[in-house]
Amino acid sequence: MQNILITGGAGFIGSNFVRYLLQKYPAYSVVVYDKLTYAGNLDNLRDVERHPQYAFVRGDICDAAAVERAIAEHKIDTLVNFAAETHVDRSILDADAFIRTDVYGTYVLLEAAKKFGLRYHQVGTDEVYGWVEQGSSRETDPLVPRSPYAASKASADLLIGAYVVTHHVGATITRGANNIGPYQFPEKVVPLFVTNAIDDLPLPLYGDGKQQRDYQFVLDHCEAIDAVLHRGVIGEAYNVGTGHETYNIDLAHAILKLLNKPASLIQHVPDRAGHDRRYSLDVSKLHALGWQSRHAFAAALEKTVQWYVANAWWWRKLKSGEYLAYYKKQYEERT
Repeated sequence: MQNILITGGAGFIGSNFVRYLLQKYPAYSVVVYDKLTYAGNLDNLRDVERHPQYAFVRGDICDAAAVERAIAEHKIDTLVNFAAETHVDRSILDADAFIRTDVYGTYVLLEAAKKFGLRYHQVGTDEVYGWVEQGSSRETDPLVPRSPYAASKASADLLIGAYVVTHHVGATITRGANNIGPYQFPEKVVPLFVTNAIDDLPLPLYGDGKQQRDYQFVLDHCEAIDAVLHRGVIGEAYNVGTGHETYNIDLAHAILKLLNKPASLIQHVPDRAGHDRRYSLDVSKLHALGWQSRHAFAAALEKTVQWYVANAWWWRKLKSGEYLAYYKKQYEERT
């Protein structure tokens, strides 16, 4: 690996991974390829934009010619795909973009990987396993997605498996639990709750708040992707998470406590359609590669809250325009 194309590299996890790679592997050249949709933001990469080993290409992963042009121009040998529509609530409102980007876009990238002989890695999600009532999901479990978003990501995973078998593409997959940390677009639950609480606005909590999620720090996830990219077995998927779940209502209270805000800011709203009550990952397969999560939930959340408190310049301008229209439709019209 020498020249790595990071698709979706201006998004939340992608930008953190770019920064991580440039710090850990000074000999690597890192090229970000991003469409810069509402959640893609060059401010996420402001601190590396002059790095000698970094380049940016604006483009859509659904545009095969543009993808191939970027690969050829930068002599890419490795592709890590973060590019995706990711927000479940938006997929319920309108699934079209999810099918196009998450499924067709993955197909385009796999075709490029086949043509150019690239090492390919797909950043996936634990949501492909569906609601886990008991126990924890293993990589060999059936994929039972229950939202349009999860279905689009499961489709991509199955397509990757087919390309490994049929075309011998050197691909791996990580299926990550919920990420928290710097540069996460404030539609997602943690930055939404943190930024609302800072401004003494309600925290819109779905239903009874008893949904369980595994919240991991984004840099732990980056280390996991690194481990699979360099030491993972081709054709295999690896779960990534802490292995511990937290109730969303406890998450809300923990954020308010860190910000010294009252519990009265929690506002229960009607639950999301088809809301999965619990995800849980068995991460023993990844542990066998030598990876361990470095941050417990409390430490990850505290670091995350501190970052949003210190970086209002980044998130305040995002909570306007289209975001406000979406927020009103998603939350205020539901109460």
